This record gives sequence, C-alpha cells and structure tokens, in this order.
Amino acid sequence: MMPPMPARRRIRIPRHLVLSCAVILAIGFHAAETRAQIALPDGIPALIQAEEMTYDRELGTVQARGKVEITQGERTLLADRVTYNQKTDTVIASGNVVLMEPGGDVLFAEYVELKDGFKQGIVNGIRVLFSDKSRLAASVAIRTGGRRTVMEKAVYSPCRTCRENPDRPLLWQLKARKVTHDQVKKSVVYEDARLEFFGVPVAYTPYFSHPDPTVKRRSGFLAPSFASSDELGAQVTIPYYWAIAPNRDATISPRLTSSEGLVLGGEYRERTFTGRYSFDGSVTYVDERDANNNKTGDQIFRGHLFGKGSFALNDQAQWGFDLARASDDTYLQRYDISSADVLRNRLYIEAINGRNYAAANAYYFQDLRQGNSAGQTPIVLPQLVYRRESEPSIRGGILGFGAEATAIQRRAGTDTRRFSLQADWTMPFTTSAGEIYTLSALLRGDLYWINDFDSNNDGRGENSFVGRLLPQIALEWRYPFIRSQGTIRQTVEPVISVVASPSNINNDDIPNEDSQSIEFDDTNLFSLNRYSGADRQDDGSRINYGLRLAAYGQSGGYSSAFIGQSFRFTNADSFDAGSGLNDRLSDVVGHVTVAPNALFNINFRFRLDPARVSLRRNESELLAGPEDYRIGISYVRLARELTADNQQSREEISARTRLKIYDNWYLSANYRRDLSDNGGTINSGVGLQFVNECLDFSVFFKKDFTRDRDVEPSTSFGLRIKFKSLG
Repeated sequence: MMPPMPARRRIRIPRHLVLSCAVILAIGFHAAETRAQIALPDGIPALIQAEEMTYDRELGTVQARGKVEITQGERTLLADRVTYNQKTDTVIASGNVVLMEPGGDVLFAEYVELKDGFKQGIVNGIRVLFSDKSRLAASVAIRTGGRRTVMEKAVYSPCRTCRENPDRPLLWQLKARKVTHDQVKKSVVYEDARLEFFGVPVAYTPYFSHPDPTVKRRSGFLAPSFASSDELGAQVTIPYYWAIAPNRDATISPRLTSSEGLVLGGEYRERTFTGRYSFDGSVTYVDERDANNNKTGDQIFRGHLFGKGSFALNDQAQWGFDLARASDDTYLQRYDISSADVLRNRLYIEAINGRNYAAANAYYFQDLRQGNSAGQTPIVLPQLVYRRESEPSIRGGILGFGAEATAIQRRAGTDTRRFSLQADWTMPFTTSAGEIYTLSALLRGDLYWINDFDSNNDGRGENSFVGRLLPQIALEWRYPFIRSQGTIRQTVEPVISVVASPSNINNDDIPNEDSQSIEFDDTNLFSLNRYSGADRQDDGSRINYGLRLAAYGQSGGYSSAFIGQSFRFTNADSFDAGSGLNDRLSDVVGHVTVAPNALFNINFRFRLDPARVSLRRNESELLAGPEDYRIGISYVRLARELTADNQQSREEISARTRLKIYDNWYLSANYRRDLSDNGGTINSGVGLQFVNECLDFSVFFKKDFTRDRDVEPSTSFGLRIKFKSLG
C-alpha cells in the first residue's frame, strides 16, 4: 500500500456522536459486595466499586448505588446509580453520570439507558468535554442499530467561557435542530444549523455535513478567502479538496476576480514507495497588455507551473527535480504568486556515503527581469560533481579529492565546458601553550573547451581550448585568550593566515560564468577562494589578519566583535574595482553583535575603504522586545561601486513589528523605503489579528509601489476567518 498523504487541513469534529458510554454491568454477578471484578457482555473484565451492590436472582438484575465507579481498561464510568437487567439486556445509569474516555474526552449526563448489546440507547442531558477543551451539549441522544446516533437540539463550541462572567455568551457556537452521526459512513450531518456570535445568529444552513474525527482526509470544499486589489479588483477563492487515494490528493482553487475574470489554480500531491512529488500552478485567459500596461486588443493565456519531487534510490542515493515556469515575465508579480525574478529548474541525482559525495545536475533558468535575452540564458547540462575525503589520520590530517565536469550552453552566445580536478590536505594541531595551527595544501587544475567567446570585445566570437593549474599552501594561526570576571567570560582571539600561490593564473580567455558576484566580508576573509564560483580563483600570495572579541554572560547574554583585513604581496588584476580586493591592501571588514538578553539584539556588519576612511557597505539590524511586543529595524547602504548599475549608491531602511494590543488582539505592520535621492516607499502594510482557542480572524491592508511593465503600484486588502476545530 502506498504511504498516505498528509491531511490538507484536518477538521477536528466533536466526538459526541460516538455513544461509547460503556455503562455496562455484569453477567453472572452473584454477591452483594462493594468491590468486585466482573465479566461484561463484550468479554472484557471490569472492576466495579460502589457503596452498595445487590443482585436479584429472580428478576435477573444487578444494582449498584452510591459513588458507583466502573473501570474497564482505560475507560472509567462514575454514577450515583447503575442497574443492569440481564433478561432485557438493558443497562441504566443515572445521577451525575460521568464517563472518562481513554483519549481524554469526558461525557456528562443525567440519565443513560442502553440495551441490545448497547446497539440501542438513549442519553438525556448529555454534555461532552473533549480533550482539546471544546464542548458539546444536547437535550437527548438516541442510538439505533449500533451505527447511527441522533442528537436533538445540539450545541457545539470550542470557545471557553469567560472566567469573570460565566453567563456571558460564547464567542461563537454552532447550534442544530438535529445532528446525525453515521459510524459506517463516518459522516456527521447537521439539520437546521445556525452559527452564532456572542449569542446572535449570523449564518444559517438547512444542511451541513463533514467527516467524523476518525477520517483524516475526505473530499470537500475548504474555507474560502477574500481579497481586493487595484490590479485584480475584488477576489474570492473557493478551494475544493479532492482525496483521490490514501497516497495522493489534489486541490482545485478557482479565484474569481472582478477585473481579470477567472484564474484557475490547483495543486497535486502524491507519495510513492520511494518518495514524494507535487505540482501547483494556475492559468487564466485575459486581455494582453504591453509594457505600458495598455491593452493590445488581443487575449492570451497566462499562467505558471511549479513542481518539486525527491525519490530514494537506496539508503545512500536519491534523485529529484525542481520545476518553476511562468508564461511571461510579470505574471507571478501581477497575480501576487511570487516576487522571484529568476526561476530555477533542476534535475538531479546525488549520493552520500560517509565522507564521500557524488552528484549529477542539470539546470535551466527563466530570467524574468526586464531586458533579458532568452537566447543568452544559460543551460547547464550536465554538472557532475565528486568529492572524497579520508578519515582523519592519527595526527588529525584529512586528505581530499574532488572532480567536476560542467557544460554550459546557450541558444545564442558562448558555450563553455569545464573539467576540474583538485587534491587537498588539511592538518590541524594545537601546541601546549594553546596556539591553534591549521596547515593546508591544495593543487587544482582546470581545462576549458569554449565556443563563440568574444574575449576581446570586438564582436567576433572565437573557439579555444585553455587550461590552468593552481598550487596553493596556507597556514592559519589562532591564539584564544579566555578569562572570567565575575559572571562574565571574556575571550580575545587574534587570527592570522598566510596563503602562498602563483599570481595571474586567471586567463581572460576563460569566460566568467559563476564568479561575477563577490561578497567580500568577515565570513570569507580567511577563505582560500573568495570568489563565489570556480571560473575565477583567488591567486597570489597574501596575509589575512583579524581580531575576535567576545563576552558571554552567565544568563545567556553575549556581545561579540570582529575586525580584519587582507594584504596581497602582488597586485590582483582579476578582482574588479569595488570588490574590496582589487588593491594590495583590502577593505577592512567586520561585524559587531550586542545581545545582552533575549529581548534586545543589535547586529552591525560593515566594509570600510581604508584609503578614504568611508563605509562602502553598512548593514545594521535592531531586534527588540518580547515575542508579543517585537520590533525590528534594518538599514542597508551600498556604495555606488557595489551596485549592479554602478551609477548611484543604494540606501534602504525597513521596519516591522508585532504588538499585542489586548488579550487576544495583535497588530502587525511593515514598512520598506528607498532612501536614495530618487527613492521613496517600496511597500508598506498593516494587519490586525484576533486569535484564541476557537477563532483565528485576520485582516490586512498593504500598498506596493513597485512598477514593472504591466505591474503597477497597487493597494490590497484581505480578510480571513478560521473557525478552529471546524477547518
């Protein structure tokens, strides 16, 4: 059997309709004792206790009076009086009847009568307290045929009563003239049902049904959602869940919009013997729009398809895929599906065995940014990676070997094939004085077969076969100093590393496919290769140095700081201006963190130009307050040479907060603004939420000032109401 799918949204239904009220008494009980073990009709022994018990042999009745307690397995029945008639096969319990179920549910009643092997019965004044603290009450419950239970004048609510005013109406409750539970069909049916808020009816339906609690998945409509925006107008989404099989399901989500018509969305999920996969997407047929958001007069299909899957081949290997496609550049933004500007598609197989790793990948990208050329978008097919590492030797040394083969193709433009081999060795050791050394050596070779590469920027593409060899050796030294002062533990750790390798090994005849982005900061200062990929290597000899400081409190608070720099013994021709590594003396990088307790945290990361003593990069973040009163503020500033267009600096601030304004009321807000001369607000929003044990209500309002072809600045509004335990 296939493994079952996880529930889309499990509907928690009151188990009031299972009259498991096993108020069952003995057959063959002959002594008037206050404590006895008896045999019940189902053959399971039970222990009965009471202040008084009698058996009438002539009438065939057993009676227990006064603090009656019957225990059978994990189920316990309490009552003032219990009678069992052996001749009529009838059990009657009366007076403060309490039945405690194994799952934690508790049933209360004034009168219970069961007969015919408990297939028929009646319960008066029934009340149920479920394990999740929800409650049910009905005037009478009648059980027939051992499969149907009918309750008259039933009321259900998961809401708790007000402690200060118990007579105050509940936040919401569901009332019905009749409720029927069919244990064979596993369904619950309400007739003449109405929903009340604070005792006031707000909705009515003559018929309402849902699965009983034993059913985790069943086809049916899910709760609708409502929204409104300038782009799409008023919107309502009514999802339908289809439980196809225990291991597969689907959700169909039509979204009706007043401005764009119908957007049909859906999701399909399935588990197999070896893994799982899922797809979700949408499609619509609308008026075509140009880059200025004007209608062209034609109609087109627009949509998207996302997918994900992973499958085990054995205990060490698996294969899978990631799928992401959109019909056009702006569809995902316009229909508020995703803000991604590049979609990645991947097909892979990988294996991990101890310290060894092997993988084969294929990549395809869809660039959604304005001005992109589909012909220039790379296709990676294949990318083969192998890495093998030895177990640590007696002295701790680790020997590693790696191989990689990558082929990058384009419909129009440069094609690149690269084959790389690498051998490396690392040996850490610590002196008796506490100094920590790490010695490492590396030898790497790359071979490139390149087609149609314009290395001279003269408009003529050439074919070539080039290679390079990079030997590298490095030694890192760290010397941590630690001292305790009161409840504070302080650490000071200088760090120095020396790297030696040949210079100018990066060949201009090799296209730079994967090393165009350089994020030089404190996290990669001591890395052997500070490029993001393999097409460019961090060559030449250099020395890196830095200082770490930290203080740790006994209660968990701490502060830390780091500052460091790199000096190159030869000029670095391969690094671009603005990278922070193009001069012999690099930019100064560092970070500061102050977190005295869980309520306050400041992070500051920077890059400083030592020649001009100016910040090239400044990232700051403040988090303050407890969970119910949390505020966060972030600030980012990039110097002009670090931006993509290299024309102007970027400066941005964002803030977010979540505040508990009353018992169960929360206010959230977010704001993001471009602080540059031609900037302005990017987006903002505010939301209000009420959440307690029985209701989750939220409303939001947001404004987005982004403009991208047919995506214009818009205002959105949304509303959601979730009745807990009803889905």
